[in-house]
Amino acid sequence: MNWIFLILAGLLEIGFTTSMKLSNGFSNLKWVACFIICIILSFLLINKATETIPLGTAYAIWTGIGAAGTVIVGAFFFNEPLSFIRIFFISTLIASVIGLKIFA
Repeated sequence: MNWIFLILAGLLEIGFTTSMKLSNGFSNLKWVACFIICIILSFLLINKATETIPLGTAYAIWTGIGAAGTVIVGAFFFNEPLSFIRIFFISTLIASVIGLKIFA
């Protein structure tokens, strides 16, 4: 169950980074509220996940999900560049997260 909490925490990290972008410097209160809710829930879930998952593994997976997901959101919703080299390194990040799940 804690692996599910960890994955949800990572997805909420994508939520809070996206909300931060949409808040326009924390001036749009709707997105500020979404940011606050996502960041609190993300931290609560990663805290719960680290009860049974080693801290280093949990943190690496949490940030990996967040980083990869945020790059994907940036590319598809904010027209940020998605070059071959960015795809390559995001792929290695995702492979590392999978490796941590399988072997750690």
